[in-house]
Amino acid sequence: MNYRPARTLLSLAIAATAGLGLTPAAMAEDGAVALEEIMVTARKREESLQDVGLAVSALNQTEINRMFGRDLADLASVSPNLIIDDTAQGPGGVAAIFIRGIGAADVEKNFDPAVGVVVDGIFLGANAGSILRSIDLASVEVLRGPQGTLFGRNTIGGLINVTHTQPTGELGAKIRAGIEDYDTYYADGIINFGITDGLAAKISLAKRDQQDGYYDNVTTGEDGVGDNDYESYGINLLWDASDNLEFEFTYQNEDIDQDTPPLLNTAQPRHFFCSGLDFCSPNENTPITGDRYKIAQNYVRPAGEQSTRQNPTVVSSRGDLIPVDGDASFETDFYQFEARWAMNDAISWDYLFGYWESDETILSNWDGTPILLYGTDRPAQYDQTSHELRMTYDNNSALSFVTGAYLWESDYQIQLRSYVPGTDPEFNDILNQLQESEQDTDSWAVFFEADYNLTEALTLTVGGRYTEDEKESRQYGAVNTGPNHPDEDWDEFTPRLGVRYQLNDDVMLFATYSAGYRSGGFNGRVANLSDATQPYDPETVDNYELGIKSEWWDNRLRVNANLFYMEYDDKQEELQLPDDNDTGQKTVVENASSATLYGAEIDIQAFVTEGLSLRANLGYLDSEYDDFVYEGLEGPVDLSNLDFRRAPDWTGTLDATYEWDMAGGTAWVRGAYHYIGEHFVNVQNSPELENDAQHLVDASVNFSINAFTFSVFGRNLTDEDGYTHGYDVAGAWSYAAARPPLTYGAEVVYNFGAE
Repeated sequence: MNYRPARTLLSLAIAATAGLGLTPAAMAEDGAVALEEIMVTARKREESLQDVGLAVSALNQTEINRMFGRDLADLASVSPNLIIDDTAQGPGGVAAIFIRGIGAADVEKNFDPAVGVVVDGIFLGANAGSILRSIDLASVEVLRGPQGTLFGRNTIGGLINVTHTQPTGELGAKIRAGIEDYDTYYADGIINFGITDGLAAKISLAKRDQQDGYYDNVTTGEDGVGDNDYESYGINLLWDASDNLEFEFTYQNEDIDQDTPPLLNTAQPRHFFCSGLDFCSPNENTPITGDRYKIAQNYVRPAGEQSTRQNPTVVSSRGDLIPVDGDASFETDFYQFEARWAMNDAISWDYLFGYWESDETILSNWDGTPILLYGTDRPAQYDQTSHELRMTYDNNSALSFVTGAYLWESDYQIQLRSYVPGTDPEFNDILNQLQESEQDTDSWAVFFEADYNLTEALTLTVGGRYTEDEKESRQYGAVNTGPNHPDEDWDEFTPRLGVRYQLNDDVMLFATYSAGYRSGGFNGRVANLSDATQPYDPETVDNYELGIKSEWWDNRLRVNANLFYMEYDDKQEELQLPDDNDTGQKTVVENASSATLYGAEIDIQAFVTEGLSLRANLGYLDSEYDDFVYEGLEGPVDLSNLDFRRAPDWTGTLDATYEWDMAGGTAWVRGAYHYIGEHFVNVQNSPELENDAQHLVDASVNFSINAFTFSVFGRNLTDEDGYTHGYDVAGAWSYAAARPPLTYGAEVVYNFGAE
């Protein structure tokens, strides 16, 4: 392997920081303020970012608000080697979150995520709904690399840790309202108040209504396809029962009504839709409509009898197709309860309960053509329950540790109907085929992580987690796994070993080894009994890391950098394959590959002058399959020469804010540039689903006076139209979804004692 680019990158960072440290006084004598200390909970206890021997990037509340992000995907520039896309496969935002080239990108909830999303301590176990709205957020932390010790399974690529603000107990309100192009308006707010001396409450409300989407439909003539109406409400209670005991309860409801996410047909001459049906893209960079914001989808479904468990396949005439609206919905309920008890000065206990459920509906036309070639109706329900009991020991002595136990269970149901052409050579008949899928997951774990100060400067970290998972899969309809539905269990121990050396008050060096584990499972969107009953195995990653955390110029410059090397075994690959079933294709997960990844990352924050602040990051990634072979219809298929999807060689961000006093208030301008290197968005590296390098620019102009803040802002000012997702469907066609185009808006915030 060639380590030169990564080694050079870290060497430049260390050399640059060393050089800056030679003349700190010259930059500090002007009296400018220092960088704010960033506190993180990356190790399930509050610590300074600069004291944590992990690769972590973080945003505080002010930085989040100044980015004008609609959701988590708009905050992805916070970290190097991070890609967050909405796959447009389902309602509510189906996340494709990749850290260092590791992630998952499928709407099917039988498939576990590879990057965890944790909300106020609760792990979300499904990709759908994981692109959180950026409302009332206190902080966002991105933990890169496997987090198997403290956060457990399905954090093999890393973790995004999101926290909301807590009740203050003081009367106050923060109200935000804005308008954007595409006939969009939004308003949200929080109200804080005290109920008794020890009981505080916070109520939150939000609405965002985008009445025009980014797409025009050349088949139906409809403009502005892609409507999205979001509403939420919630309550958060914080009770200080005594000086050392507090309880917190949160309930949050979210409801989304939207158009079915538009998809583009990108079929090439090698696809049947092009060679056989003449639905052809003009070139590899353009969909069949000639424009990435023009779709050809026509939503229809068979009229009359619908398939059932007893009669899973119904044949209709194409003449019986009826037009329908391409509508979708996604509703969630979130419950969180936490008890925090400081037993004494050294020992504290935390109990955390979480429940999250989602209910969704969507009618999709996946083929992206004016005629029905492949459509689905897929209502689905998901719920999860978790319990965590954790003890923290810290007596300001050589030893400190966190230990605990974790219980998890989830239930998933989907009633999938596929609408596909039948056996008639003229495509005059349509199959209405039912495939219901249910999956139950039960998991438990015990964990610990301890720090021991070998000397005043040298700290050893040792941790581990033992996890047991059990899954049962039940399939009904076209494939029926009964009466003996398959079930399987797996167990794994994921260790962590690290060392930190405090070179001086401002520079810390660290080295770490950590292991990650993603659970095995069963395929849920299957074509035959063998695929339904044969489980796939867990995947594992071993991660080795070296890093530096440093502050310079009297804490006006912060530079953190790291090198990493990762070995991937039994890698799960989501494959869209041809098959000799009625639909002609299947989606399965196979342990098809092993791989090696390595790279380097730099995070920088600085106050250049009293009014000018900068945030920057740079990531380099080299990802290579060692072995990628799966069994096709005609024998083994070797894809070992392919690139990882969503794994650009380079990512980077430069974000600058300049602030000054004006007219009795404060004004500031912000500009941000985010670079995402060339990369593929599908496993098979289909050339029409490759993204060129993207240069994303955001900007805003703001003025704050008294309790009001006024802003105008723009996102994606360079109007990049890269694909956020793509699938090559079993040799029949490929489809894609484009990122949101240039958007702009204006916003006003009223803040009365809310912060």
